[in-house]
Amino acid sequence: MLSVRGLTKVYAGRPVVDQVGFDLQPGTVTAFLGPNGAGKSTTLRMICGLTPPTAGGALVGGRPFTAWPNPCYAVGALLDASATHPGRTGRGQLQMAVNLTGLPARRVDEVLDMVGMTQYANRKIGTYSLGMRQRIALAHALLADPPLLLLDEPINGLDPDGIRAIRALMKMHAARGGSVLVSSHLLSEVDQTADRVLVINAGRIVADGPVSMLTAPTHRCLVRAKDMAKLAEVLSWQEIAVQPQPTGFLLADATVDRVSEVTFAAGIPLLGLREEERNLEEMYFQLTEGVHQ
Repeated sequence: MLSVRGLTKVYAGRPVVDQVGFDLQPGTVTAFLGPNGAGKSTTLRMICGLTPPTAGGALVGGRPFTAWPNPCYAVGALLDASATHPGRTGRGQLQMAVNLTGLPARRVDEVLDMVGMTQYANRKIGTYSLGMRQRIALAHALLADPPLLLLDEPINGLDPDGIRAIRALMKMHAARGGSVLVSSHLLSEVDQTADRVLVINAGRIVADGPVSMLTAPTHRCLVRAKDMAKLAEVLSWQEIAVQPQPTGFLLADATVDRVSEVTFAAGIPLLGLREEERNLEEMYFQLTEGVHQ
């Protein structure tokens, strides 16, 4: 559905997006993660033709976004919820889009219902909260029921009910064969929603894979014994690096089997031994730490 190759943007001699490339397949939700200034929004804007790339390009359904006669049938984009006239009503904003794109008028009520904005549709956008503006922007992206959704921080400003609704909407879209690329800084939401994670830092993709792969065991283990000093000494004798943890365990740079073998031979009874597993938050900070934009 989306193919990105060598996408690059340089400002004042400095690359803010640097050789970014990936493909999106039907039936998937892909999380696009990175710290502020990492290049997420610039990448999404280049895909949609709003920011011209310095090099590289993106194809939506085999052609550039700007080459589609009516791009809303190919891509639904939520890039900036504030990019609406505050004097229009939510319904008026959507009706104008329907008139411009030739969509049936019934789609206005359908998408308002999908995002939970029916009762607020006749209020002016200028009176909306941030979460309500996000919902109207998402409704706008859904109008033509496009196969690809590009969503930049879609749950920003939403309450828990709104977050749950958007999560369900993204999953439903993928279940129907669509594809979603969603940028977010809420790692807990990504963990519950995404099939795949793309991590960008300093303009470059630094990780790409399913959540399960990126958070897989690290071939290190956590170990605890009654005599922690003796445990650390024995492991160090076997050239196994150890690091004390706040939980009272030692983090050993070896597999469970190796540590079990060493401690058994030394006659050290263990109180706990398990593989270290990274969660998504730990993986994210390990990949992005040390670079400030």
